[in-house]
Amino acid sequence: MLVGEMIPTWYVSAEVRRRGVLPKLRSPRETTTFATENEAKLFARAKLDEGLAVFAGTINPHLPRRLIPASGIQAWLAEDQVDAGVPRESDSQ
Repeated sequence: MLVGEMIPTWYVSAEVRRRGVLPKLRSPRETTTFATENEAKLFARAKLDEGLAVFAGTINPHLPRRLIPASGIQAWLAEDQVDAGVPRESDSQ
């Protein structure tokens, strides 16, 4: 390990596009690790923009543990906007 290298604490897993004519037996996924949540969000957003199914979470033993299922990715990505001072629709009521 290099001095000053950050330990990955987040992962993002995205489906891999099928290539060739082989029958689809399972959903192949590729997982990438990141040192920060912001890096993980940038990668997840890029994969979503490609139309891929994405989920993310923290790597054990990092605490607090988080698992963001595919159905919650949009809300997780929107957390950046809330943290940056952009109000949620529910905040304006």
